[in-house]
Amino acid sequence: MKRMQRLSMNALASVVLAMATLCIVPPALAQSDADFVAAKAAYERGDWRRLDALVPALSGHLLERYVRYWQLKSRLDDASPEMVQTFIASYPDGPLAERLRGEWLKTLGKRGDWDRFAIEYRQSATEDTELACYGVQYRYQRDGVGALAGVGALAGVGALAGARPLWFTGSSTPDACEPLFAALIARGELSAADRRERFRLATAAGNTRLAHAIAADMPPQDRISERELVAIDRDPLRAVSKGQFAWKTTAGRELALYALDRAARKDAAEAHDAWLKWRTHLPEADRNYGHARVAYYAARQLHPSANEWYREGGDVALTSEQRTWRVRAALRAGAWGDVKAAIDALPLDEQQEPGWQYWRARALAALGATDEARAIYTSLASSVGYYGLLAADALGGPALTNVPSNPVVADELALAAFGARPEVKRALKLAELDARGESVREWNFAIRGFDDDGLLLAAEYARRGGLYDRAINTAERTTTRHDFSLRYLTPFRTQFTTASQDQGIDEEILYGIARQESRFVADIVSSAGAIGLMQLMPGTARWVAKQLAVRDYSPARIANVDLNTQFGAFYFKYWQERLGRLPALAAAAYNAGPSRAQAWRPATGSLEGAIWVETIPFNETRDYVKRVLANTMVYTHALGRPYVALTQRLGVVTPRGADFVATSGDQ
Repeated sequence: MKRMQRLSMNALASVVLAMATLCIVPPALAQSDADFVAAKAAYERGDWRRLDALVPALSGHLLERYVRYWQLKSRLDDASPEMVQTFIASYPDGPLAERLRGEWLKTLGKRGDWDRFAIEYRQSATEDTELACYGVQYRYQRDGVGALAGVGALAGVGALAGARPLWFTGSSTPDACEPLFAALIARGELSAADRRERFRLATAAGNTRLAHAIAADMPPQDRISERELVAIDRDPLRAVSKGQFAWKTTAGRELALYALDRAARKDAAEAHDAWLKWRTHLPEADRNYGHARVAYYAARQLHPSANEWYREGGDVALTSEQRTWRVRAALRAGAWGDVKAAIDALPLDEQQEPGWQYWRARALAALGATDEARAIYTSLASSVGYYGLLAADALGGPALTNVPSNPVVADELALAAFGARPEVKRALKLAELDARGESVREWNFAIRGFDDDGLLLAAEYARRGGLYDRAINTAERTTTRHDFSLRYLTPFRTQFTTASQDQGIDEEILYGIARQESRFVADIVSSAGAIGLMQLMPGTARWVAKQLAVRDYSPARIANVDLNTQFGAFYFKYWQERLGRLPALAAAAYNAGPSRAQAWRPATGSLEGAIWVETIPFNETRDYVKRVLANTMVYTHALGRPYVALTQRLGVVTPRGADFVATSGDQ
């Protein structure tokens, strides 16, 4: 009897869960959903009158809090504290209260209303730079700004010091930070050297507007005129070739290094040739800095002399990007001693990253320390990540023979209880109404603090509801208990199998691409305009339609799963065949365009595929290729496909061919 009762309860829970995910919408609710979509559009285009008119129609709607948030945010500068506090008190069970509190604090900071700021402010490690600067302003005025002597004045100075780390960035900072920086400069706590350091950081970041502003605000003897900087920006290679700088002044030397950086960004080899003619005019520290900048750009441009030029740099502090490209330059040159030395020079936390652990092991093996290398491979090989798979190959493979998957048996009542939570209902409704960013924030609020079992339960709920991106991302958060069937979902199996067979490409590769591109959200549109599971640009889809002679094609069909998978499969296969039949090059072409993938091949000689991937100049594309290939390996295992080692898939990259011609399909 108890068993029958238990089965009945589970069956009831299944019905509840199914009803929660069905798209059966009463007419009145459908209209209010349409009103919500209209309210969101009104908010995004700043049509406050239309937004206000729609608010009453959404009273009692599941997402009413969102339209009230938008309405309040649209007039936050004029809002009363009572209005803000009422909203926060009314909707504490979701992400909007904290978001509004942050925006309200910035408004209070702009007003200089520090009494009210003090009531709401709670310093957080996750606060953005603008709020961090308002927090320092608040503590600075609270602890003694304006005091002439005594403890208050010292406390104020201590508070002000909290702004100093925010100065050292190549990015522009919010207006909230400017009075703090001005105070630090006035007190001598940001020296001329500190200001030159930020000038260099801005230059390295390509933020010329900020660099110009800092140069113009330097002390008179160190100031660089706007006219001088603009002349260099117009033709930096000409400036470094002429080498006509005021070598005896700090400003002249900084201008020379600015020109060198701007020139090397365009053509490191030409900049290096000019640099050799006048580098002796600079003090040793500046000379080493110049060497490091040229070598960094040479490494990014895959110049064969980059490793040698790094050696010329001497003892100079490198940025994080310069350090990692120091390793990559050595890899590209096949200089394993330099690879090991460059990795050993990384900060300890960076040395422990799987990528640098793997390459250190490779360097050790090449240098004869095989036992030490094998120990590192063994520690990495239990991972299903890209470097774990490479490490398994180094140990003789095959990888993924014992994937540590430990699924949770779904309890229907627990699933139904999770789905009944208001924040989960809001997340689903927001996803249904194409408010994807808001949906993700609600979902993340719902699962905050969950242990592994709770995360896997939530991931299973998302999978059943068709929220595949949420299912994957939630399953990936677990720390000790993992379910790889949730991390590597296989939805739309019929369409992927058909596309694979029709276009003659491995199904596991298609799944690997789609998982990285869209997380299987069929109607997703990227900020760049790419559409659907395989993230096709409209121009690319139009070109593929012509190649496949799809006569009834129209742009409105791009998101169609059958068409999208077919087009994506054709496009990937097309470029794989024209780029050495290597999936790594095809993946790079899919992400960054075939012309770039071709240009990144060696000019002469051949290059191990793993080294080619590691030295892709675009961070996004390099990460993308690694993830697609690792995904492909896991899907090979999940789909029961023939095993092909990752090292074999990576292959050997041959020199770029003269017969390569980009087409209109180059996205």
